This record gives sequence, structure tokens and C-alpha cells, in this order.
Amino acid sequence: MCGNDGDIRVEGGVSLVKGKVLHWYAAYTRRNREFAVKERLDKLGVENFLPTEELVRETPFGRKKAMVPLIHGMIFIRTDKETSFSLLNDYSLRIVYLKDIEGRHSLIIPDKQMADFMFLLDVASKGIEVLNKDLKKGDRVRVVKGPLAGLEGELMRIRGHKRVIIRLEGVASIATSYIPSSFLEKIG
Repeated sequence: MCGNDGDIRVEGGVSLVKGKVLHWYAAYTRRNREFAVKERLDKLGVENFLPTEELVRETPFGRKKAMVPLIHGMIFIRTDKETSFSLLNDYSLRIVYLKDIEGRHSLIIPDKQMADFMFLLDVASKGIEVLNKDLKKGDRVRVVKGPLAGLEGELMRIRGHKRVIIRLEGVASIATSYIPSSFLEKIG
């Protein structure tokens, strides 16, 4: 399996574990099994990311805070191609990898997209919302001021406000809260 971060090295912008190229894969699992899959991946030493949010739920005993998956039934796994198959065949992990548009290969999420996705969820977890994955493409922008500086995405107008969209192609999109135009610069 993919050991600890000490085993990971970068050559020419490509992450390697013991000489194998690492990619981010998006995988479906059954609803309410996301945390169990994450725990199993952690025990196996496989890097993964489960986007979560904190919700307050009403219970018979009062209000309770609970961490719930932001995208139900989905977890992101960073590993090499061989290990991705081994998780299914040798370790019987109950996941299904998302396929690319042709449906022949597991969908690979570029490292920069995944890094931006995780950064946005970490920094602005209260001001985001998950959006339909079929948004129309807009201008590519970079945030140049504020706590989200360096974030790159697409500029969209949602409910009358300018927002930066971080898209994981074929998976989902998330939107920041309002960002003033003066905080943005057009790229590409």
C-alpha cells in the first residue's frame, strides 16, 4: 500500500510512491458507508479525502453536532493505478471508481484541482455550497486578495453574486461565498 508521506517524492511535478505515479480518483460507496471506507483506507495506509461538513441535528435528547459527508456516497483516493485495482480485488473495498467520459478508464482528478478543492473546503467551509456538476464553463479566474488568495477556478454568477467555482471534472463543483471583482484576476 501507499505508506506514509515519507515514501512520497515528486519528480518533474509528478508524485511518486516507490517509483509509482500517484493520482487522485473519485469513488462511490454506499450512502452512510463513507466513514467506514475512509477508516479502512486509513488502516491500509492509503491517502484519501472525505469532504465533510458539520450539521446541527435535532434528536430526542436535544441538538447535536454531527460531521456528515458533503457529497454523499463519495470519497477521494490518492494512489497508483495498480493499488487502485488491488483495493477492489485483494481488499474487497466496496467502492466503484467514477469513469472518464468514454467510460473505459477510472477518472483521474488533476492534483491542482484536488488541492484547490481541499483548500477551499478547509479555509471557507462555512461559505460554500455543492453545485450541479453540469455548470457551463465561465472565465478562468485566480483570487488575488483575501483568505482565498491563490485559488483558481471559474467565475460564475449564482443568485446574483459573483462566486469562484472549483470543479472536479465529472464529479462535482463547489462555490465560494461572494468574492468582490477587485479580488479576482482573469487567467488563461
